[in-house]
Amino acid sequence: MKNDYKHNLYRLYILKVSHWFMLTMPIVVLFYKDNGLDMRQVFILQAIYSISIVALEIPSGYFADVLGRKRSIIAGAIMGFVGFLIYSFTFGFIGFVIAEIILGFGQSMISGADSAILYDSLIDKNKEKDYLKHEGRMTSVGNFAEAIAGILGGFLALISYRYPYYFQSFVAFIGIPAAFTLIEPRVSQTKLGLGWKNITDVVKYSLIKNNRLRWNIIYSSVVGASTLTMAWFVQPWFIRANLPTGMFGVTWTILNLSVGISAFFAYKLELKFGRIPTAAAFTVVLAIGFIASGWVKELWGLVFILMFYLARGVATPILKDNINRITPSNMRATILSVRNFIIRVLFAFLAPFYGWAIDKLSLSSALTIAGLVFIVLSGISFVFFRRSGNFKD
Repeated sequence: MKNDYKHNLYRLYILKVSHWFMLTMPIVVLFYKDNGLDMRQVFILQAIYSISIVALEIPSGYFADVLGRKRSIIAGAIMGFVGFLIYSFTFGFIGFVIAEIILGFGQSMISGADSAILYDSLIDKNKEKDYLKHEGRMTSVGNFAEAIAGILGGFLALISYRYPYYFQSFVAFIGIPAAFTLIEPRVSQTKLGLGWKNITDVVKYSLIKNNRLRWNIIYSSVVGASTLTMAWFVQPWFIRANLPTGMFGVTWTILNLSVGISAFFAYKLELKFGRIPTAAAFTVVLAIGFIASGWVKELWGLVFILMFYLARGVATPILKDNINRITPSNMRATILSVRNFIIRVLFAFLAPFYGWAIDKLSLSSALTIAGLVFIVLSGISFVFFRRSGNFKD
């Protein structure tokens, strides 16, 4: 079979759709509440999911670099299917914990490996400068898929909150044959050595020895953790604003379409306005999104959440591109996994506290606290990110 980057590109699109066509997301909080969970338990579940990703995040990236990105993605696709299958037939907190752990392991096997195989497939054809464009389009496809799934998931939930999970299992299964037909890029066949010392050497290189890469990863991780956090504030916000249940899926669709559209044009925005203004702008908009949506309780406050999602769409492909441009190919998946590791650690640490703040204080207070935390962390990391020379080339 011809080792063509387009072959992998098409498979990665299928994998992205199978991973992001989330029929369950628009109603997941309603599903949890229907099964007797409170918001503290909801955020604890998501913290467990993050911790399970963290447990394998860096080893899985290293596994992908040493034994092949294709094998890592296959394992992740299979675990994703099994996780949703368990969700479909369990009815309580413990069963959901088991499902989240398996889903977390599956996510860790894919994250990093997918971007690495895309970037190295482009290197094979001397097209690595097109990465930001393709990553933006990949993000767009994922969010368009999530948007369409939002509508379908909302309709399925009108029958039963469990129906979206039944169909989600089938969607997750579609990613398995796509993973099996990927082609390992030639450039990624120069492998790292096998052993824990090699893992620690890569981590030290990315977070200690390489100052530019370190602050690139930290800043990107802070932004990534903030967007993940907001995703779990949105549905409680819908409930507070008395949004009709039938509109959950439609509104979720609009938000994810906005991410897909802004991600599609992210590379053009960066070319037009430059790296410093673009990064500064999406950082400020994300901060405003947290604070403003916390204190505007009426439905028109959706404007601020929409702004947040538009900024998220611009940020995601640009920050991944920044890391890929300065990362050696033979450790690319591991270094991208270091970024995902930090994102999940931050979320796992903060999420239970935010859930407690919603239950004991108010949603407004929790969103304000989250916004202030983001302002402090992103402000500090952005200053060092800029000083370390990340805007020179």
